[in-house]
Amino acid sequence: MRQRPRGDSRGILDPARLLREVRFRRHLPAEPLRLWVEHYWLIDWTLSAPFEQRIVPHPAVNVVFRSDDEGDRESDRGNGRNGGRDNDRNGDRDGVGHRGVVEAGEVAGVGRDLFRITLTGTGRVCGIQFRPGGFHPFWRRSVAELTGRRLPLPAGRLTRPARPVCAGSDADRCRALDAALTAWAPDPDPAAAEAVRLAESIRADRTVLRVDDFAARHDVPVRRLQRLFTEYVGVGPKWVIRRYRLQEAVERAAGAPLDWAGLAANLGYSDQAHLVRDFTAVAGVSPAAYARSVH
Repeated sequence: MRQRPRGDSRGILDPARLLREVRFRRHLPAEPLRLWVEHYWLIDWTLSAPFEQRIVPHPAVNVVFRSDDEGDRESDRGNGRNGGRDNDRNGDRDGVGHRGVVEAGEVAGVGRDLFRITLTGTGRVCGIQFRPGGFHPFWRRSVAELTGRRLPLPAGRLTRPARPVCAGSDADRCRALDAALTAWAPDPDPAAAEAVRLAESIRADRTVLRVDDFAARHDVPVRRLQRLFTEYVGVGPKWVIRRYRLQEAVERAAGAPLDWAGLAANLGYSDQAHLVRDFTAVAGVSPAAYARSVH
């Protein structure tokens, strides 16, 4: 069982700037929840000027609680028009308020596109990042129905927490998230555990480049693997492989100068041009432009 949260910056564009502008940290959930939950992520900010953060989403569902000073919230953009939300911006302001602060909660399905958010003023976010496949025991329906969408709480069988989640210390906030997840009563599900295990294998093993090879390695028929990922992760295994390899390219681009042709080959791309196209489509800028922007 994991004893500490992940320390990488995968999916975060220009992570150094994020850490300069806001206070960002991760915490593990209570031990019984760790099979399904990757980590909690907390962000606090007090800004004198708007700050835009861009994220290449993981193949994971997030449940996010956000507390802003009234009037300080800017639009989120990503996952389609209006951020893929199924509610009006003013329609999610019925969370528990305290001292003029509004707290809203939402379920964010797997995002296929670059996610952008602009923060202003003062606020807090408490997020739950589920492990790929780990949201299904809470949702108990196909996770694919959430892909590209963001639903305000309550949603499905998920109720809104009785108390504000974003108030208090980090320990207070983690206890509130633990309580919310426990109240949602995850259903034991061997298929979800299998999906979690297989998705984690793709993330951790950089040699995984093809669905058929991966299926053979784990003795799972390709069609069953595709059905399992669609139902439990929300996207197919080919998409998960490509997204994890692309996140690796983004993370490495923020470090030392790269041999892009060699990296393309190592990540399973047919040529450098293919990697450049995928990188640009997801990150919004070319690999060279992104590398220049963060160095």
